[in-house]
Amino acid sequence: MVENKHIKYLKELVSALPEEPGVYQFFDEQEKIIYVGKAKRLKRRVASYFNKVHDVAKTNVMVKKIADIKHLVVETEEDALLLENNLIKKYQPRYNILLKDDKSYPWICIKKETYPRVFITRQLVKDGSDYFGPYTSVRMVRTLMDLIRSLYKLRTCKLKLDEESISKGKFKVCLEYHIGNCKAPCVGKETFEEYRQTTSEIRYILKGNIKTVTDFLQNQMQTSAQNYEFEKAQSIKEKLDLLEKYRSKSTIVSPTIDNIDVYSILADEDTAYVNFLKLVNGAIIQAHTIEIKKKLNESDEELLLMGIIEIRQKIFSTAKEILIPFPVDLSMQNVGFTVPQRGDKKKLLDYSFRNVKYFRQEKLKQLDKVQPKRHTDRILEGMKKDFRLQELPVHIECFDNSNIQGEYPVASCVVFRNAKPYKKDYRHFNIKTVVGANDFASMEEIIYRRYKRLLEEDQPLPQMIVIDGGKGQLGAALNALEKLDLRGKIAIVGIAKRLEEIFFPGDPYPLYLDKNSESLKVVQHLRNESHRFAITFHRQKRSKAFITSELDEVSGIGPKTKQNLITTFKSVENIKKASQEDLEKCIGVSKAIKLWKHFN
Repeated sequence: MVENKHIKYLKELVSALPEEPGVYQFFDEQEKIIYVGKAKRLKRRVASYFNKVHDVAKTNVMVKKIADIKHLVVETEEDALLLENNLIKKYQPRYNILLKDDKSYPWICIKKETYPRVFITRQLVKDGSDYFGPYTSVRMVRTLMDLIRSLYKLRTCKLKLDEESISKGKFKVCLEYHIGNCKAPCVGKETFEEYRQTTSEIRYILKGNIKTVTDFLQNQMQTSAQNYEFEKAQSIKEKLDLLEKYRSKSTIVSPTIDNIDVYSILADEDTAYVNFLKLVNGAIIQAHTIEIKKKLNESDEELLLMGIIEIRQKIFSTAKEILIPFPVDLSMQNVGFTVPQRGDKKKLLDYSFRNVKYFRQEKLKQLDKVQPKRHTDRILEGMKKDFRLQELPVHIECFDNSNIQGEYPVASCVVFRNAKPYKKDYRHFNIKTVVGANDFASMEEIIYRRYKRLLEEDQPLPQMIVIDGGKGQLGAALNALEKLDLRGKIAIVGIAKRLEEIFFPGDPYPLYLDKNSESLKVVQHLRNESHRFAITFHRQKRSKAFITSELDEVSGIGPKTKQNLITTFKSVENIKKASQEDLEKCIGVSKAIKLWKHFN
């Protein structure tokens, strides 16, 4: 492994990286970017720099100089390649190779013309034409163009077509028309409306909105198959496969967006994180996330404005448009704020939010490793707030029932301390007073038995009870607490399985926590543990009952004999099939005769 005096800090950063595609940046002690790289899995790729001595001496020298690591998460490996290209051209890091200019990646252009041409280009001309891409593979672009040309008969000539010229008969059909590659709009054989519909569908394909096209092709394929035109059907199927393969375009760049800043924010109890993206000439050239410590419980709007002012001053931004997630009460000279609702700008805002979310997760992971108690305290504080508790839920208990049509009814109680399983205190229950499948009555019984015993033994009660079920099971548990004069003294909630609703006593409306909420994850873990524990016990009890029921009917066969039989023959079915001699070897002559006669 290459020596680096910052290795401990760097390994902490690496351990918190996600297994997602993205771009990483290495900084030296002067905070200068020395290398930009892309990765299909960020964590694995970055870790590879620090766990071995590299064959290339230059790489070892670079690793020694790394003092900090930053990264940006993207959707796909192709997006990572495009972003890497933009960042290298912007910063020209010492250890990166020199890149080509902006023409290094091809685009597909729908030209702004009366009868638009569709072609591949490496030049973006701001004349109102539509550009899609860029694409990292020339082969992919050509395949996509072949697909479009096979679906639609487009003109490839450079004639300046307009309605007046066509009506005057200035043009003649060419070879492309005769070989079936063009419908000859130049002589009026294809109308303006028909051609416009064709280019609209091509836009759908290039944007990923291809349902209309695929529906049409599906019908064509089925018709061809019904007419026994199997070669034609196979050809259409290949086109459908290609359409699926190239369904979406790049999320990194948009040629229609120029010189804008994008900001998103994510805040928790004491800290806010603001992410910034800068787009110039339709490409992301800069990304940065700052951390802001709260002082007086500031609102998200206040924190976002602080972040915008801080970052704009730091980078001397001159962008005339700023994308933000919600309206703000601020006016800046010659700068407009936009809250996008759809389209490319909304995708950019979502992309920024995704990165600020990952930044926060990694920061928390790093803190959790250094200060594990802080991690626990944060979760408990979050649960206290989300579940409207009076105190931190250090001790939580969760209950669940299990039976099959009322047979072998059991229940479980699992215990969490400091938001983690405390298996030493897990408990099983056999349902004693309930006959048949009555989950509500079973829940009332086990809650009553559990806390009656804790009271009698003067043991500490939990700060929170979680019931696996909806309003019915929660009501039954409340009845049990009422009998013990504990209602209102212990916080209790129910969690329903279907939509993860959280039910509170006396509240007709359930609470829906964010699916990424740490509070919800703890409650889900409790529920899953209680369900697993109850099911395991139920299976054991059912299996034991099944195994021993038939052997119990044989006089003279006691528990030890049954155990020997099951150990030797593995199942009751094998015991039934065994010969008298085999039984004698296991349990002796007299018992073997009784057993063999009973089953035969």
